[in-house]
Amino acid sequence: MVLIFLLFGLSAAFAEQRFPPPDFSETNHQLPITTTPPTRAEWLQYLDVAVLAAGLGLAVWLIYKRRSRRGIFWLSIFSLSYFGFYREGCVCAIGAPQNIALGLFHSGYAVPVTVIAFFALPLIVALFAGRAFCAGVCPHGALQDLLLIKPLKVPAWLEHGLGILPFIFLGFGLTFAATGTGFPICRYDPIVPIFRLNGPSLLIALAAITVLLAMFVGRPYCRFLCPYGALLKISSLASKWRVRVTPDYCTQCRLCEHSCPFGAMREPAPGTIEPKSLVTERRRLGWLLVLVPVLIAGGAWFGGELAVPVSKLNPTVELAERYIAQQASPVDHGVMTPEALSLERAERDPEALLTSAADLRRRFWLACVLFGGWIGLVVGLKLVSLSLRTRRTDFEPDRGACFACARCFRSCPQELVRIGQMPASELPAPVPAAAKA
Repeated sequence: MVLIFLLFGLSAAFAEQRFPPPDFSETNHQLPITTTPPTRAEWLQYLDVAVLAAGLGLAVWLIYKRRSRRGIFWLSIFSLSYFGFYREGCVCAIGAPQNIALGLFHSGYAVPVTVIAFFALPLIVALFAGRAFCAGVCPHGALQDLLLIKPLKVPAWLEHGLGILPFIFLGFGLTFAATGTGFPICRYDPIVPIFRLNGPSLLIALAAITVLLAMFVGRPYCRFLCPYGALLKISSLASKWRVRVTPDYCTQCRLCEHSCPFGAMREPAPGTIEPKSLVTERRRLGWLLVLVPVLIAGGAWFGGELAVPVSKLNPTVELAERYIAQQASPVDHGVMTPEALSLERAERDPEALLTSAADLRRRFWLACVLFGGWIGLVVGLKLVSLSLRTRRTDFEPDRGACFACARCFRSCPQELVRIGQMPASELPAPVPAAAKA
């Protein structure tokens, strides 16, 4: 149902691209001159990359060396000002995967070096230091952090369910980018209209909803929609370093558990179960592992079945369909209507139009098959992950879910002792290892 909604629920928004602009070369009509901002100087583009790299390095230093929430806060203010309101949210890492997909599937499109840098640098850093980009460099996350007033806890079942949406949105965006249909991740970004202080009515409504949610739900866009966050989450699972709440030993005081507004804190878990339950747990895991390829195959089949109707969202395919229908059953669309003008252009070189549409149909079939298989894989792996048991002896953030915001540091008595705000004599006694297990 989610797949159907994403593919067809946005069809009306793509409708404005259905018809190519009319050709007025044979008339005296003059098209109005459209003014566009001048191209940003190349050295300024490289400056953006330098600021991004410096911000990532500073974030890693503030998180792992200084352990400073205040430093992360001021870095967020700078990133929000520079990448958000000054650069108006573009170029950003969130939309960059679409450029990469378009470059891979269209030889005529060269991905700018700066876009490649914005795509790759946060992911490379995540492999070593987790989601430092989310901590204080991403303007989207910074804005939502500033809006948070009274965080409410999202139920675990809802957190897990909504947690797969970023992966689905990522596949959706890459599908449309790879077929040259558009960049829906950028087109339906609910934060960018705030940076630009304007936008279509649909995006303004989405922005208002996001702002309202961000006041009570910690980073709703980052947690439940951001497609680049899905990539960072995967990369962070393999990170060399991870955020630790305590600089020394965990006293099991549970104070950090209430300091994270993003549901990323995990409590200690033995990682083992009673022998009588072990057989049942293993059997369930075995069935889930068998289910994964079934879900992938089912998703791929379903995606292939949707390829034909979904391809009509592409303006070239839609025009070819309209041209074929017009030849089979002529319809009078009137004079100088968008339908009549587009069909007039199609009739000038129908063979080229139909050939292009057939090629796009093949691209859509492959893209939809991969998209469907991707959804099946995401759902399957999510079910498997919920059945796995992880051994933890301390309270610690989940590597993939943690935004490295440094909020939890000051909640730990050990950290207060380290920075001199609490005498060591007031520390609780350490919990014995046997009691942890």
